[in-house]
Amino acid sequence: METEFLTALFAIIMIDLVLAGDNAILIGLAARKLPKHQQKKVILWGAIGAIVIRTIATLLVVYLLEIPGLHLIGGILLVWIAYKLLVEEEEHEVTAADSLWGAIKTVIIADALMGLDNVLAVAGASHGNMLLVTIGLLVSIPVVMWGSTIILRMIERFPIIVTIGAGILGWTAAKMIVGEPFMSGFFANPFVKYGFEIVVVAGIITAGTLKQKRAAKEQASQKGAPKAV
Repeated sequence: METEFLTALFAIIMIDLVLAGDNAILIGLAARKLPKHQQKKVILWGAIGAIVIRTIATLLVVYLLEIPGLHLIGGILLVWIAYKLLVEEEEHEVTAADSLWGAIKTVIIADALMGLDNVLAVAGASHGNMLLVTIGLLVSIPVVMWGSTIILRMIERFPIIVTIGAGILGWTAAKMIVGEPFMSGFFANPFVKYGFEIVVVAGIITAGTLKQKRAAKEQASQKGAPKAV
């Protein structure tokens, strides 16, 4: 049981690093037109508001996952989120606000929309353990408030972090699917259960990596193409 708890905790921390760290960037974008002393208030109150909303949303999702069939749906959504994490470049089109409360409102609304993937992933990785949910939310607070620059630098220097994060999301998705009560008979055999989890993780990483390579080749060919006169 202790091993399962620590494994789930590690998964939640990694999920926060690769997902919540990206959301933190919007704080800087929303507050960039304000004076320095107001920017600190935006960071504080914007993050507090975002965490409150994220806490309510996570607890709600944990409750909803008790409904038959939603583990399967949530798992499928997480597979897509993990794939998108690998193949899509994040675009941060957040309008800079001209007032303190305008910036705080922008941060809270944008985080509520962008943080849905984080909420679903943390709820799935916790397996209904409220202690894990709480720890996951506590971890996300410093990440959202101060971690964006550090996380971006880490990911730029070590791109493998994103791949590891996508793999963990895929593993979390697979565990949600095999944990679906009405599919328990299909995954009763441990070989089928663990084999399915491995296939999901490997499939996401392979598909994402191939897509990245194709995109890189297309960009290289476009740069090398002669300009039309």
